[in-house]
Amino acid sequence: MSPIANAFSIDVEDWFQVSAFAPYIDRAHWHSLPCRVERNVDLLLGMLAEQEASATFFTLGWIAERYPMLVRRIVDAGHELASHGYEHHRASDQTPAEFRADLVKARDILEQTGGCPVIGYRAPSFSIGAGNLWAHDVLLETGHRYSSSVYPVVHDHYGMPDAPRFPWRTGDGLLEIPVTTVRWGGRNWPIGGGGYFRLLPYNVSAWGLRRVNAVDQRPAIVYFHPWEFDPEQPRVDSANAKTRFRHYLNLHRTEPRIRRLLREFRWQRVDQAFSDELEKACAS
Repeated sequence: MSPIANAFSIDVEDWFQVSAFAPYIDRAHWHSLPCRVERNVDLLLGMLAEQEASATFFTLGWIAERYPMLVRRIVDAGHELASHGYEHHRASDQTPAEFRADLVKARDILEQTGGCPVIGYRAPSFSIGAGNLWAHDVLLETGHRYSSSVYPVVHDHYGMPDAPRFPWRTGDGLLEIPVTTVRWGGRNWPIGGGGYFRLLPYNVSAWGLRRVNAVDQRPAIVYFHPWEFDPEQPRVDSANAKTRFRHYLNLHRTEPRIRRLLREFRWQRVDQAFSDELEKACAS
């Protein structure tokens, strides 16, 4: 096991809130759909407790409003509470004013519910990129100290492949912490969780994380969603084949893979794993 502690993060949203399902599921109907987030997050909390690992939960304000005791369980277990926005609107689809309002609403709900400061944010679908870097300024102005929203990869829905692979400071001092990639063949390859973790064999992800720890001498940051290890979730049959493939692939394999990941690496909250970088950003 590497002596470097990596950052484990969860984007707390339910199956019907995934951006790829937005064309098929009306937001106005969210309240009437069967929620599974509480069951899935509690399972995650149990897995983390078994390995005495801590994590950061980037949580939707919409979820916190409806499941305040779930938020309290996250905080009481020693994990970091961070923001995923209020209603899973992509930052790239919002104006600066809309983005600001979403940030403020979500942060207020999370802080009141969790009883703790919220300094971190992750944009839904990693939707901060070259076209809306102004979002970093708004994040800093609304009291956030770090973001994990720019993914330095090539992807059809997000990505800024020329962005730094490791934490970097924006012009005004916000710390951006990108999800981990491996540099290979002149290109960044995603090995930080999510759909790639389900698509590729486990050993590919483990090799990439060990390479970052050993060769780059850096902590890695990975991310998952509660719905990713819930094979019994409702199916959205109206979604196109590509969307269904990406969403439902290997759901039955994710829980045992995450358990193995938790055993084989050291894990901390994002604010702990990157505490030195945060202190420098806040001091400037």
